[in-house]
Amino acid sequence: MKKPVLLALACGAVAGSAFAQTSTVTLFGVADVAVRQVKNGNAGTVKGVTSGGNTTSRLGVRGVEDLGGGMSAGFHLESGIELDAGTANASKFWNRRSTVSLIGSFGEVRLGRDSTPTYNNAVNDEFGIVGVGSRGIFVYGSGSNLGSGANTLQRTDNGVSYFLPKNLGGAFGQLHVAAGEGNTVGNKYYGGRVGYEDKQFLVGGAYGTTDVGGTQGKFKNYNLLFNYKSPWGTLHTLFDVKKWGARKSTEISVGATIPVTVGQIRVGYTNADRSGGAVGSGYANGDDSTRLALGYVYDFSKRTAVYGTVARIGNKGAARSSVLYTTPAGMLGGQNSTGAEVGLRHNF
Repeated sequence: MKKPVLLALACGAVAGSAFAQTSTVTLFGVADVAVRQVKNGNAGTVKGVTSGGNTTSRLGVRGVEDLGGGMSAGFHLESGIELDAGTANASKFWNRRSTVSLIGSFGEVRLGRDSTPTYNNAVNDEFGIVGVGSRGIFVYGSGSNLGSGANTLQRTDNGVSYFLPKNLGGAFGQLHVAAGEGNTVGNKYYGGRVGYEDKQFLVGGAYGTTDVGGTQGKFKNYNLLFNYKSPWGTLHTLFDVKKWGARKSTEISVGATIPVTVGQIRVGYTNADRSGGAVGSGYANGDDSTRLALGYVYDFSKRTAVYGTVARIGNKGAARSSVLYTTPAGMLGGQNSTGAEVGLRHNF
């Protein structure tokens, strides 16, 4: 074989090796199943096995390629799963996230289905925003869009986001736009988030609007997050406001994650003050709810844990909030909801 051919083959091998070192693809996920009992007033008691009591069960794949010059391209595909039944938990297969990104010194531009700034500012709660004890019941549970039809409390389709660079000394920010693509009702969203995080503090503010059509104007959501981290634990707080026409819900949440010898104790409280709706709607003055929750997570390792949570939602007036997030049909206004779960979580 001639030397030029050998040289070409050697150069090709080196180039292929270098390319492989600058591209990575990772398969990841969470397997989380719990035994749960819930009572919702006249709707009765439900006992069963459920998925995602501590962390949402999911399967995902992500990757990044170094493009040189300080730039990289990435993708992220993530699907929630109902581990108790082995099924997808939504009509969209990649329901949690399906994005492609361009990343550089300028920050990150991300396109596809992704979480909204207002939701990103609310997820840092003591229960990981899921399970019977989480404030997620009010952040994105049944009725949290005030009956407006907004579908943007967690994520949007057709989204374009810009994220600030990560080298700004703890400051962060996101701008997000979601196109309606001919169906603006409940899907067209504009929002943003700014904040700061270091070893002791996490502070953030977010605002978003959703076009829901009709004469009552846009659905609006804004919130303020403040977490304080110390050796004794983390204080979690959120001030969250939702408005649609005359309807309004103001939610104040306070919680704590307290480390013990092995694992964590978790406690949480939320007060949801609703007003402006018609009598009997669930959004009138006095249609209020409170959350009280207590939990414990025992860590077998960095990836595996067992957990237990007990929680109670107290409702007044026509309010029908439930620890199940989706209110069962038989539950009447003003009735309470209680739940308890014990589960096993494994990250991979």
